[in-house]
Amino acid sequence: MKSILITGASSGIGRATAELFLSEGWRVGLLARSADKLQEIAATSPNAVVLPADVTDAAAVEAAFATFTGQAGHLDVLFNNAGIFTPQGTIDEIPLQDWHDAVAVNLTGMFLAARCAFAAMRAQSPQGGRIINNGSISAHVPRPGSVTYTATKHAVTGLTRTLSLDGRPFDIACGQIDIGNAETPMVTGLKQRAEAEGGEVPQTMDVMEAARSVLHMASMPLSANVQFMTVMATKMPYIGRG
Repeated sequence: MKSILITGASSGIGRATAELFLSEGWRVGLLARSADKLQEIAATSPNAVVLPADVTDAAAVEAAFATFTGQAGHLDVLFNNAGIFTPQGTIDEIPLQDWHDAVAVNLTGMFLAARCAFAAMRAQSPQGGRIINNGSISAHVPRPGSVTYTATKHAVTGLTRTLSLDGRPFDIACGQIDIGNAETPMVTGLKQRAEAEGGEVPQTMDVMEAARSVLHMASMPLSANVQFMTVMATKMPYIGRG
């Protein structure tokens, strides 16, 4: 049975992806802070492993990976998905705590999960595996007022490129999926704010399109890799933004 560990698995893209992989017969490690929400997902399949942890806590992340690899026996894929979008504003309006929170979750959390996955994949037999980082359209171009999110997502691209390069000797592939406006609670909040302010309401797509894209990337043999994939709502203002 193939195995995947998903961070940020309790809601949004992470939850949709977890539910899809479980339906496809994968063993799925569900890592997030909300243990009750993870239990809801796990109740649908015996192949789910609940891993309550905060991705900013290095010891908790290491323990979660150890638990999952101990049960699964082999780690095939990490979907490095956990992330937050802090309140919008220009840089002089952003509380320093929002910056620290965004870096802690969106960058340090991804580093910690990738570090554990890389170590497990390097040490296991057969050696190798795949890390899929959840970037964002904002890893390429920003929304207004998104300095914390955009800066961290640009950094994720650097993480992806380096892991892809450093993983080659160990058959560890790394790719990045940049998702634009999947219908999740976070994007719903952006829509509601736009409606309240009389602005342009973002175009969205079903979150399952993002989940199916992750499944495609994860299902490839290690001899092939989707280095970067952009999947987005067709009419969102990405092409031509600026």
